[in-house]
Amino acid sequence: MNLLGLRLIANIMNWTDDGVATAEYNWLQLAASVKYDGYSDFRAGSRFIESLATWLKQFDPEDRQTAYDFVKHRLVYISNAEMYRVIDAFFPETVTPHFRRLAAEQAGIRPHEVWGNSDAVAAFNQILRRSLFVGMSDGSRIDILRRANSGRISQEQVLPMMNIGIEKWKDLGGKLKELDQGDEHFEHVFLIDDFTASGTTFIRNNGDGWKGKLRKFNDMVVTARAELGDAFPIAEGYALHIHHYVSTSQAREALVERVEQASREWHERSYGSIAITEGMLLPPSLRLQSPTDDAVIALCEKYYDHWLFLRLKEHAGEAGQTDFKMGYADCALPLVLEHNTPNNAIPLLWAETPGEHGHRMQPLFRRRDRHG
Repeated sequence: MNLLGLRLIANIMNWTDDGVATAEYNWLQLAASVKYDGYSDFRAGSRFIESLATWLKQFDPEDRQTAYDFVKHRLVYISNAEMYRVIDAFFPETVTPHFRRLAAEQAGIRPHEVWGNSDAVAAFNQILRRSLFVGMSDGSRIDILRRANSGRISQEQVLPMMNIGIEKWKDLGGKLKELDQGDEHFEHVFLIDDFTASGTTFIRNNGDGWKGKLRKFNDMVVTARAELGDAFPIAEGYALHIHHYVSTSQAREALVERVEQASREWHERSYGSIAITEGMLLPPSLRLQSPTDDAVIALCEKYYDHWLFLRLKEHAGEAGQTDFKMGYADCALPLVLEHNTPNNAIPLLWAETPGEHGHRMQPLFRRRDRHG
């Protein structure tokens, strides 16, 4: 542990009482070793302690305690180990119960009787064989999902990315026919991603048509089906499952509302039924809100550089924003994921700006941004 960094924080925070300093040192060392030092953008010699010292120094002395207390008491950090647990739980807690219910319906029994009925077990296995699992981004960790379910899901049922060519579709159909010895069509498709905070990236309609990841997948299916005809390996009116490893309550509500609207109005959709699930549902109380978080919200207002919005204006415009003080879609999340900080988190945590249109922002957990 960097004692120099700890002493620097003590100096920045003006901890003159040895008892206070010792207690805070203990918490900082524990927090760094158990969680924060694992952030993927940290490097040797510049991990949590050093980054925290630099981050705290940007605030006026009278605001530093508020900033420090926010990190200590309000910040939520989802570590690599915690994300792995959510991925491990996907099959037994989401896939299996749903397919068990379907198998029970086919066999005319109750779900808890499935494993004792050979016909129901055969129905379950057939439903599983006719299921395709598609990663929507690098964050979907499909490699981990595949290893965690070795023996349950075959290589031919998993697509690590959404960009699929015609030859790959043909190959998937052929492999499924070998496995199933019958109808070579996937009847269930799972679209898997790591995190959603607003639901906007996945599906949205601002009056100019449906957009987002679901639209891209739908267009890909429609185009490939038109070229391959009956050889296309996904069934007409397939059951679509949207699964995020981590979701906010705000995103879940938005997704439910939007997919219901799409089911009524989107005539070009390729799927039939649609279900929304998540491994970890973050509560509504997570986001910063008044009056509980007024002090931190004030920091977000005071230490903000509007250059950030100007750089991300096209992306922010999709959510109807006029500034970026509370993050994308004004989600106001005090949240960090081990592999990156979402742009829905308050920029106070992740933004790095030159200070051209406000306060120069220094990140605590620097974000790798694909939007600008």
